[in-house]
Amino acid sequence: MAQVSVTINGRRFNMACEDGQEDHLTALAREFDTRIEGLRSKFGEIGDTRLTVMAALTVADELSEISVRVKRLEEELAAGKSARVTAAERSKDAEAAVASALEAAADRIESLAKKINRTIGGNGVPLG
Repeated sequence: MAQVSVTINGRRFNMACEDGQEDHLTALAREFDTRIEGLRSKFGEIGDTRLTVMAALTVADELSEISVRVKRLEEELAAGKSARVTAAERSKDAEAAVASALEAAADRIESLAKKINRTIGGNGVPLG
């Protein structure tokens, strides 16, 4: 476990984190300290504990809003995947129908060519 010293609201804290996460933890602490400073400039000196709680609540509020957005995006993604599957199935059905129609047309053309050959074939002009 790595150790990181961070400063929040003018106080130094020694924190433990996983190896390699030191910069991330330092950045999080810096962001949280910035929030506290923003609240202090907005509301004045209202007490360290209250400032910390207010900053934590703003973070929790943002996390809640982001969670709702992520859930909505996941639902939209699922709907998009479902629509894509439906479209792929329709495309496959349409492709099968077109192939069937082309096969029927080819069979009809071949049948007509044979009839024409039988009709004209006696004149020495075979077709197809």
